[in-house]
Amino acid sequence: MDAEMLTERPQIGAERLGGPLTPRERFLRTMHYQTVDRFPHMEFGYWVSLKDRWLAEGHLPQAIQVQPNGVIGDGAVEAFFGCERRAGTDTRIDTGPHRKLEIVSERDGKVIYRDGLGILCEEVQEGIRTIPHYLEFPVKDRPSWERFRDEFLVLDADWRYQSAEALEDRARLLRNSQYPVGINFGSFIGRIRNWVGFENLAYMSYDDPELLEEMVAHLTQLKLTYLPPILRKIEFDFASGWEDICFNSGPLLSPKVFQDIIMPHMKPVMTMLRQHGIDIIFTDTDGNIRDLIPLWLDVGLNCMFPFEIKPGNDVVAYRKTYGKALLIMGGFDKLTLFESKETVLAEFRKLEPVLEEGGFIPHIDHRCPDGVSFEMYRYYIREKCHFLGMSQEEIAQIPCFK
Repeated sequence: MDAEMLTERPQIGAERLGGPLTPRERFLRTMHYQTVDRFPHMEFGYWVSLKDRWLAEGHLPQAIQVQPNGVIGDGAVEAFFGCERRAGTDTRIDTGPHRKLEIVSERDGKVIYRDGLGILCEEVQEGIRTIPHYLEFPVKDRPSWERFRDEFLVLDADWRYQSAEALEDRARLLRNSQYPVGINFGSFIGRIRNWVGFENLAYMSYDDPELLEEMVAHLTQLKLTYLPPILRKIEFDFASGWEDICFNSGPLLSPKVFQDIIMPHMKPVMTMLRQHGIDIIFTDTDGNIRDLIPLWLDVGLNCMFPFEIKPGNDVVAYRKTYGKALLIMGGFDKLTLFESKETVLAEFRKLEPVLEEGGFIPHIDHRCPDGVSFEMYRYYIREKCHFLGMSQEEIAQIPCFK
């Protein structure tokens, strides 16, 4: 095997599959451990500051436009690197309507503002931009929770309802989609962490578990109320959520809190999704997820994303432990992109047995961070495409290689 390039993976003749697969077919067959012409080429995304830098350095084409808010349009960079995308629809189960953002102060290169939910945030105005530094949270106790709930989480709000005509139009549009079609079921605990704050949430889980469970139950009721009309109208391939509830050594709350307070409310939602034919269900959670995997699998959430490696997650080891019950999206260590071409190739080779088995879509284990050179990332994409089974002709058609 060439030290600078992976060996081209033998392709399965498209004629054996009735012709070339669409991205939707490829996604579904991969996640069901079935034969594919090649494996899906997906990525999670990029830090805003990385996209800004690549654009400023002239690596991205001028056709990639910067939006009025200064952000490069969603999906534009992914398309430049040939990534397949996913499709979906609005579920209206989150907070809303939001207040107008309020600037509190601007000094020393930082802006302090109160966002649309009343969270006091601090952000740098230049340099590397990631998530804000949170200074104050709107939910502190039961009275503040009830005020927050009654303003932003009204169950029977007019704006949550979608007309039958609108749903039918969306169903018609997605019915023949060539991309995987997903429905978002939101969060059970991650959003609550945002409204309460991590330290306060940790205290609440022990000092007032009844209040915490009431909050989880309210979010669950939103899902059980507003997802069924959409599920009845539209055929979905997968369901996705968001939590970000782990750090480098494990979950932010004890597994017992998840077991006793969160999982009983997750289960009916997961059951509802499966009753509507959805058997690929994942949630976005960073950090070390080892202790949560068996709990999630038990209630029906079976796909882990983006599967960060640095905190201790191991694609190969977890597949040995959980077998084909576990699906994975992500799992390629982003830190190798700061090292050498050899470390990138070694990471691909480590993941090869799981890729061959199926149920795994490899990509960088979070958004690609700033500091990664365009040349190294382009190398990663080229080798990844070989790894996934693309032909030289297919790779040559990707915009970043033209």
